Amino acid sequence: MTRSAATNDGVKQRIADFMTGFTAETTPGSAAKIPDYREHLRPGTVVYITFLPGSDFDDTIAVAKRLKGEGFLPVPHFAARSIPSAAFLEDKLARLAGEVGLEQVLVIGGSADKPAGDFSDTMRLLETGLFDKHGIRKFGVAGHPEGSPDISDEAIAEALRWKNDFAERSGAELYLVTQFCFEAGPVIAWDRRIRAEGNRLPIHVGVPGLATIKTLLAHAKACGIGPSMKFLTRQARNLTKLMTVSAPDRLVTDLAAYQASDPSCGIAGVHMYPLGGLHRSAKWSYAVIDGAFTMNEDGKGFSVDIDLG
Repeated sequence: MTRSAATNDGVKQRIADFMTGFTAETTPGSAAKIPDYREHLRPGTVVYITFLPGSDFDDTIAVAKRLKGEGFLPVPHFAARSIPSAAFLEDKLARLAGEVGLEQVLVIGGSADKPAGDFSDTMRLLETGLFDKHGIRKFGVAGHPEGSPDISDEAIAEALRWKNDFAERSGAELYLVTQFCFEAGPVIAWDRRIRAEGNRLPIHVGVPGLATIKTLLAHAKACGIGPSMKFLTRQARNLTKLMTVSAPDRLVTDLAAYQASDPSCGIAGVHMYPLGGLHRSAKWSYAVIDGAFTMNEDGKGFSVDIDLG
């Protein structure tokens, strides 16, 4: 084997390792269109279930039960501003514990304009002690590599300090889950900054699934994606490319290189947002994990070797 071939194999392996264990996401609405998640995901995959403003949390519970029955690890969202009361929270946790055997949850502030009840943020939910009461000790919480349109940078920094402190004093296992991004640079800079400021929570980076540039732009604008959106806007200047399907190969390549080169890197995993549909995003992800991809000549990305149709 030549030195260049060995190097290429090493690069491919670190990319495959980086994607291994990726988590996925679904909504109750999309679940209704998926006959069986086992057609798309491998057994044991962690699958997050959204709880969007105005939706019925019982639908989230139903999807969690279904996913558990199909061999997956469901992680329901608890959006603070969409929870009307502590009694509501306790009822839903009791049902999830009894009917699903829940192991972990994602606790976020949520995108509702006004709180439905007493909870305005993640901290207030965690402080109730109700999760611990029902045997839940592992929590995903929000990370903001590119800031947030709804929260000041100072408030984000204070919340992150609180989450680190809560993990230390409670013994709970907390980790950060970020919104999806399109370029590695802002994520790497953010990880280094918050690490210097004392963050010790592992990071699961949000990666956009395969979708057209037009679809990605729409989601990015709705979610307030910041600097990394420049990657898309540069491509969108060519109107003929708007319906081109974009894959996150460059992003994954750069983040895998960063993880491998920096022993203090806080990135511990990938959370895949299937913005263009679960089927193609999952198929792409498993092709990467299985090494079924070819590096570009410039080494800055790759193409999978299978049909994603």
